[in-house]
Amino acid sequence: MNVQTTSRYFETYARSMQDPEGFWRDAARAIDWIEPAKKIFDPSTGLYGRWFAGAVVNTCYNALDRHVAGGRGDQLALIHDSPLTDSVSTFTYAQMLHEVSTFAAILQDFGVAKGDRVIIYMPLVPEAMVAMLACARIGAVHSVVFGGFAAKELATRIDDAKPKLVLSASCGIEPGRIVAYKPLLDEAIRLAAHKVPASIILQRPQQTCDLTAGRDHDWKELRDKAVAANKSAACVPVLATDPLYILYTSGTTGVPKGVVRDNGGHLVAINWSMFNLYGVKPGEVWWCGSDIGWVVGHSYIVYGPLFHGNTSIMYEGKPVGTPDAGAFWRVISQHKAVAFFTAPTAFRAIKKEDPDGAFIKKYDLSHFRTLFLAGERGDPPTIAWAEQQLKVPVIDHWWQTETGWCIAGNPVGLGQLPVKHGSPTVAMPGYKIEVVDEASKPLPAGTMGSIVIKLPLPPGCLPTLWQQDERCREAYFSEFPGYYKTSDAGYLDADGYVFVMGRTDDIINVAGHRLSTGGMEEILASHPDVAECAVLGVRDTLKGEVPCGFLVLKAGAAKSPEQIEKEVVALVREKLGPVAAFKLAITVARLPKTRSGKILRGTIKKIADGDPWTLPATIEDPRALDEIGDALKGRT
Repeated sequence: MNVQTTSRYFETYARSMQDPEGFWRDAARAIDWIEPAKKIFDPSTGLYGRWFAGAVVNTCYNALDRHVAGGRGDQLALIHDSPLTDSVSTFTYAQMLHEVSTFAAILQDFGVAKGDRVIIYMPLVPEAMVAMLACARIGAVHSVVFGGFAAKELATRIDDAKPKLVLSASCGIEPGRIVAYKPLLDEAIRLAAHKVPASIILQRPQQTCDLTAGRDHDWKELRDKAVAANKSAACVPVLATDPLYILYTSGTTGVPKGVVRDNGGHLVAINWSMFNLYGVKPGEVWWCGSDIGWVVGHSYIVYGPLFHGNTSIMYEGKPVGTPDAGAFWRVISQHKAVAFFTAPTAFRAIKKEDPDGAFIKKYDLSHFRTLFLAGERGDPPTIAWAEQQLKVPVIDHWWQTETGWCIAGNPVGLGQLPVKHGSPTVAMPGYKIEVVDEASKPLPAGTMGSIVIKLPLPPGCLPTLWQQDERCREAYFSEFPGYYKTSDAGYLDADGYVFVMGRTDDIINVAGHRLSTGGMEEILASHPDVAECAVLGVRDTLKGEVPCGFLVLKAGAAKSPEQIEKEVVALVREKLGPVAAFKLAITVARLPKTRSGKILRGTIKKIADGDPWTLPATIEDPRALDEIGDALKGRT
């Protein structure tokens, strides 16, 4: 690598490659083990080997008990900030330990034991964190399903996980509306072949629900009785290789893929990342603006901050509209967060509403050090805007549900490397990233191909899919033997920086030329009037596919949409040349997205191609797809 820097990254990364067992043995010293590993890595077990084989541990103990015992009992563990209910509540480490050990005893009263599954179908409330940690405390395996998910999707997860218990709430709250969870849960239980014996329901004052006699139980009543009876559950020892949780991702066959996370590797990797990657010290306030329904929320709202002794902010609100585009800055200022992790799409929404950053200037952000972005590609114009407005490092990083933590990033704790816009920087320790062709042959620097990771994967990554070893092998390890397939396309530059240009499905073939939609989106986003964009390949009888760009314009754009569309077409032609065959740009009011902010490119493509499509379970607002259909009429 030719980059000149004083960062400790290079020596750290080199050691993780040359002596992975020694590297992760040292990282594991920061964890409290009941019994140490018999083997740091055992290559003879699992699909590619298992980390910390034979070790015995408890995840909840490392998140709570050890900090209370070590003197952090009075430090805040959680700040729950909800502009949607106009409330802020806080829990110290000692209070959180009391709530978790009490609720863990309630779970045991329902017969939940080590290895049993519990589905958590809840909004972003403190009780959801309590539920996750209570499962971890008694060795149960939690599976969080995003609150408000469609009944059919919830039913498929119930059938796959076969839970002993479902934990839910009466409702979730969105700006301007209440989402009733109970009818969705009732329908899912009706549809599922696996009959859940019982459910515990948190009644929210914004909208309560009727409880089904014989099955549903009131959360607060159970909790108050357990407190009065002084009930408390001790930590149950589990193997490091035992599952901590299952997190489902959508499967192409209709059967969801249950990504398994183990206890030991997850503890070591996530804890290691809190300082070495994110640069956060124990005792500091950290904010991850995700949801516990997604992997980011698992790793960095619930587990990572608590393993590391931080105060974690859980935010029930939106980047804009709760009440305005200054919502994020208010939270950072009020709670004195030193670092914030969110999705690029949130910043694009803020940039659209407040292009000049007027709201940022209203708040004291003097203690705020770093902004981290992940979830979608961090497009250079958005990152440049955030850098300019916030005057702090803006760190794009790349990871997946399957990996559980960062694959490529800029390690603030080890010493920040120079930023290259459009790149999440370099491979994190433990990850050997390569770019290969269809025959698994490594490609030279600057050449687009499939991004893969050399096996074994580091600690924290998926060992398998829930009860589907063969499907896991087929999905991730068979196409490129000896590698994990990320399903992302991109390239490595001469300095080893990774450029993730889109999913391999998003690389379009225009008359035999493989073109990156991510590269085209970068050009469209550079137009001063474009707030957000998406490019995808639409079917063409002559060239196979041609790119089509969808534009969301900034508030108060002076030019007409037609003029801006012409200008971005000319811009792509100028930067990429006629080979891109980019002739179609369409202005829309918004892009259809999942609740986690990912643009639904696949569904948009089906609409554009006139193919049959189904409503994605994770969609934030289904009306956005109708708007796409209307915008396409007469244009394609």
